[in-house]
Amino acid sequence: MWLSPALLLLCLSGSLSLTGPSSVTGTLGGSLSVQCQYEKEYQSYKKYWCRGQNEGTCDNIVETQGEAKEKNGRLSIRDHADRLTFIVTMENLTADDAGSYWCRVRKTWYLGFWSSGTSVQVKVSVSPARKTAEETTCQAASDIFPGLSTKQNFSAEEVLIHCSGSSSSSVHLLLLVFLKLPLFLTLVGAVLWVNRPLKGPGG
Repeated sequence: MWLSPALLLLCLSGSLSLTGPSSVTGTLGGSLSVQCQYEKEYQSYKKYWCRGQNEGTCDNIVETQGEAKEKNGRLSIRDHADRLTFIVTMENLTADDAGSYWCRVRKTWYLGFWSSGTSVQVKVSVSPARKTAEETTCQAASDIFPGLSTKQNFSAEEVLIHCSGSSSSSVHLLLLVFLKLPLFLTLVGAVLWVNRPLKGPGG
């Protein structure tokens, strides 16, 4: 379809009226926020967050209704008209949340017979949750001493308690594994050596 130069210029300028990040990354179970800025001409219009590979066929998930925060499940959107910004928040992220999304503003003329707007694509990625330093230390302890269990000795029980959520620091765990455990085993060996059966004169 042929477009007049004035209308073509309007469409091209509209594509520059909305800006946002090209990509964002969150972690599994966490949350992320996307901030999109628009020109003043779009201040009074609805803002949308839609999902899909193409701008024209994406499905609207959540939209603004004034400046109040609107929610749809784990997603929310809020328009800060005084800052010409709207913010989309995604919570409790799952692997299925990764994909192509769009920040969108739409305005209508002529009683709805002709509508136009602008959109900007945002690629959402979801990465595995990062292990904390404590979890990494506990995993290393398990790799070094795979046979540890609460039935074997007290030190192993301390290790398991710590790794299941104790408030002790990772430094304490390192002292436990590399200092207390060898000391305990040394004491056990000494007791067994002292109490060993002695051979009589006749052999």
